[in-house]
Amino acid sequence: MQPPVEANISTGKKVLLLSDATGETAEKIVSAALTQFQHREAQVTRVSNVRSKNQIYAALDKAAQQQAMVIYTMVNRELSRLVHEECSAMGLISIDVITPLLVRLSEFLGTTPNETPGLLHSVDDDYFRRIDAIEFTVRNDDGQETRFLNKADIVLVGVSRTSKTPLSMYLAHRGWKVANIPLVSGIAPPPELLTLEHNRVAGLLIKAERLVELRAARLRNLGQNPREAYAQFEQVEEELQDARKFFRRQKWAIVDVTGKAVEETANEVLVKLKMI
Repeated sequence: MQPPVEANISTGKKVLLLSDATGETAEKIVSAALTQFQHREAQVTRVSNVRSKNQIYAALDKAAQQQAMVIYTMVNRELSRLVHEECSAMGLISIDVITPLLVRLSEFLGTTPNETPGLLHSVDDDYFRRIDAIEFTVRNDDGQETRFLNKADIVLVGVSRTSKTPLSMYLAHRGWKVANIPLVSGIAPPPELLTLEHNRVAGLLIKAERLVELRAARLRNLGQNPREAYAQFEQVEEELQDARKFFRRQKWAIVDVTGKAVEETANEVLVKLKMI
């Protein structure tokens, strides 16, 4: 039996991820959810390879000391039930990520699940492809690294607050290597961007009124004046007009993100780039 492995992700309020396998499934779910709470950090500790009651007791004792939220993926029903009961007894908030899904699938498929930890990530080319895509996308977020743009499956370009990062991460979780580049007034785009095949690049636009709202909200969250030029309607409209002209000159696909869920926008990007 492998010993439990602990890994910290960030700092702040305490969240414990408890798994009888790698814990990567729970980590992905929690990381995706935490992106919706950008201004409230959480210290996420992942405890992997938990296969015994004693390991559960030890992990939950530590969680109780920290008043942590417990999120767990235990395919063994007995261990899953133990985590639930112990958390209830200790007054800890807990969420079982995997059992409700297994129960419903069992009812739907008419068979019982294999209670084998780690089965989800047994040699799976698609899984490793998605991991590579996520790592690439994180490294190439917001124009951080332009040397590798030619290795991206998709490049997203747009002015500030046009959902480049959430859209990039969603596409990465579907297996696409994505880079995104911000357009900033007065600053030339990286030359590497202009050498790419046009059918790999999508320009993101948004209605000026909505962009003003998003930028003003961001400034307020940062404790800054929401009336700064960054959120002024005239400047925003000019930025968007310039972006649209730039996209058309490059013959890139243009996607309007206004009022759309990230899933809808991602699908439109893939369709317009002829990737599905």
